[in-house]
Amino acid sequence: MLLPHRRPSHRLLRQQPSPPPPQTPPPPTRRRGHPAEAPRPPRHRAPPLDPSAYAGLLRAASRARSLPLARLTHSHMLRAGFRPGLFLRNNLLAAYCRGGDMRYARLLFDGMPRRDAVSWNTLIAGYSSQSGSSARLALASFRDARGGGVWADRFTYAAVLAACGRAGDSRHGRAAHGLAVASGLVQDVFLTNSVIDMYAKCGMIDEVRLVFDRAEERDEASWNLLLSAYVRMGWPEVAVHVLVWMHRSGVKLDSFALGGILKACSQLEGSEDVRRMLHGCVVKVGLDLDMFVGSAMVDMYAKNGGLEEAIKVFDCIPNQNAVVYGAMIAGFARLGSDPCPEVRIQAVRLFSDLLRMSVKPSRFTFKSVLEVCNLTNALHCGRLIHAHVVFNGFQDDEFIANALINLYSKAGSVSDSLRCFHMTPRQDVVTWTSMITAFTHDENFEKALGLFLEFLSLGKEPDQFTLSSVMNACAALSLPATCKQIHCYTVKSGLSQFTVCGNSQISMYRNIGDVEASKKTFEQITCLDIFSWSAMVLSYAVHGHEGEALVLLEKMKDCGVLINDIAFLAVLIACSQQGLAHEGFRHYESMLSDYGCSPNMKHKACVVDLLGRVGKLSEAEDFIMGSGSENDPILWHALLRACRIHGDKERGMKTGEKLMELEPFTVTSYVVLYNLYMDAGKISLAMKTRGLMRERGMSKEAGISWAEFGGSILHFTDGNNSCPHNNSVHARLEELLVSVKQRTERGGTDIWELGFQSRKDGETSLARHGELLGVALGLSTLSSGAPVTVMKNQRISWESHETLKLLSARESRGIIVRDPTHFHRFDQGSCSCRDYW
Repeated sequence: MLLPHRRPSHRLLRQQPSPPPPQTPPPPTRRRGHPAEAPRPPRHRAPPLDPSAYAGLLRAASRARSLPLARLTHSHMLRAGFRPGLFLRNNLLAAYCRGGDMRYARLLFDGMPRRDAVSWNTLIAGYSSQSGSSARLALASFRDARGGGVWADRFTYAAVLAACGRAGDSRHGRAAHGLAVASGLVQDVFLTNSVIDMYAKCGMIDEVRLVFDRAEERDEASWNLLLSAYVRMGWPEVAVHVLVWMHRSGVKLDSFALGGILKACSQLEGSEDVRRMLHGCVVKVGLDLDMFVGSAMVDMYAKNGGLEEAIKVFDCIPNQNAVVYGAMIAGFARLGSDPCPEVRIQAVRLFSDLLRMSVKPSRFTFKSVLEVCNLTNALHCGRLIHAHVVFNGFQDDEFIANALINLYSKAGSVSDSLRCFHMTPRQDVVTWTSMITAFTHDENFEKALGLFLEFLSLGKEPDQFTLSSVMNACAALSLPATCKQIHCYTVKSGLSQFTVCGNSQISMYRNIGDVEASKKTFEQITCLDIFSWSAMVLSYAVHGHEGEALVLLEKMKDCGVLINDIAFLAVLIACSQQGLAHEGFRHYESMLSDYGCSPNMKHKACVVDLLGRVGKLSEAEDFIMGSGSENDPILWHALLRACRIHGDKERGMKTGEKLMELEPFTVTSYVVLYNLYMDAGKISLAMKTRGLMRERGMSKEAGISWAEFGGSILHFTDGNNSCPHNNSVHARLEELLVSVKQRTERGGTDIWELGFQSRKDGETSLARHGELLGVALGLSTLSSGAPVTVMKNQRISWESHETLKLLSARESRGIIVRDPTHFHRFDQGSCSCRDYW
């Protein structure tokens, strides 16, 4: 064998045998489970295509807005070493711009060795088609083009005007319009239409009409833009007149014009003749079978209660697609609260037909059918549709997520609502508001406030509906300091001008006992609606201002405001507290006869309470039996309360037994009946009731009181001495009770009859009344003159009620205690509830 560093001799070369023939290498060994590696082909540069082929590919990518095709074509150019000219570079730039990749489009533009007006127009048009801050970049590119001496043509100005219209930038839009006039290009109908569209999107309807009237040339697009401008402004009456003007001017009515006017007329109320006229116009021009126009007609009829007409139009449209089905399903969802669930459920059947056609529903269709499930309480059907949402890849859509949150919230499944909320990647203000409202409806008020604080910590800004839901949560908790903070935030954010915020604010201050603040809010609302009036009447009624409530009701009638069920409830409460049985009955009977308002369970309970206060217990019982709601426990609770006030023990025991039949698993029914038996001296029946309660494994719900002190919420549980500042609070309450005892003894009343018979019994009684502990802490920590507000989840006892009256007289302080049935305002030894017991 030869060494590489020695030169062989000729003799050795002659004697060396000939080399063996080359052998093919053995195939590569393959391990089990691993495929054999294919030999790599040698790398070579791909031959470039013809420039016309590149141009065709780029035009196809631009038309289809296909960014992958544009990138593939560009990659082939680079691998082939092809150097495109200005024409191909402009085509490549247009493909990237229409594909939405403006970052790489800008890099490509900056790397172009030469640019012309087409290059600048393409870049500006690409920026103008994007949302967000791209309008600012379009204007900056326009300034750079003018600074570089590039002559702007009509396409340049059209792109700049489109950017200003998309951003709502009327100032720069006016400037671009002025430059177009100065350049003499504004006479072109194409540029005139761009100016009209820009002013319409900026909401400047006067400028739209001025440009249209002064235009030297108009085409069908000009008329359609004017029509859509009035539709956008919410002026359907003017839009109808423009349509008539178009027809008389000989302009051909196309699907765009008729579809827009039909959409506008869907917002017109009481204009059945106009809708039928437009329908006839659609048939005459032969567009009744058009998908776009047909879906608009379905939407127009469905929004205005013409369900039969909508169904007829729907059935006449051939080859119905997802848009037409979506319009019909949305029509069922917008029928209001009148139709029965059997009518609404037709939307679900239409959705099922759409799935059988193997047509993918749009997100608009999913949202509408979920709203139908929400209105019909069809939770199971909603879950099935939720599965289709996931199957079609719409689980990330925030609009569908809002509908799902509302669906599960109304069904009481807040955990599912929260799961949908967390699974939504793009959570807008509507999504957060839906979840806050879900917590509020489920009475998780603290979680609602916590979610609102988390919302603010993310730097998001709420809208008027968000603050309305937060106010409702604060009202339910009766937290005065928090309510005032939310009020201040509403004013600082500029949202206090909205009526929905004002209405919630009236209710919020009503729940914390500040009637003057409710009245001030009512007077500051610029656009009062029916809910504003009703909320203020109810505020007067529940706080003992019955006269003001009735006066405001008459003023409400004089202003022509339709009285709703809330206002009637307030009037019945006012009549009940004043003992005006005859007038209360007159209002109750006028609900259905004069106003068509069907009384609900609260109205009927007010009538029972009204009769009970004046001692007509037999009439109250007869009313319950003839009301059609004789099996509703709310009415019997009202009768039982009247029996306790007037000492009718026999009727009270019968009522208690009836309540135990209606609510066999409600602890309150057993406790009430037990107390009734004890008061009547029927110890054996009382013990039997107590034993039955134990056999069924029921225990009395613990009474919990809470109040807001120093920015935090403190809880006080009946029968539990472990409360904040335990020793000091008990010492303060004992001091107050001793002073009240001395005062009442001098007045001839022994306070120990209230249950505080000795020091030992006094401590036991103190532990039973958590609301007294909260009041004692408030009297010790709050500034003098500030009212003390305490909430409790149960009715306060008679002993606690009388003690609070004496404490308010001794301290000369307002004390407000709210329980589930009454709002007690104690002041100078009296209570606003009057005949509570």
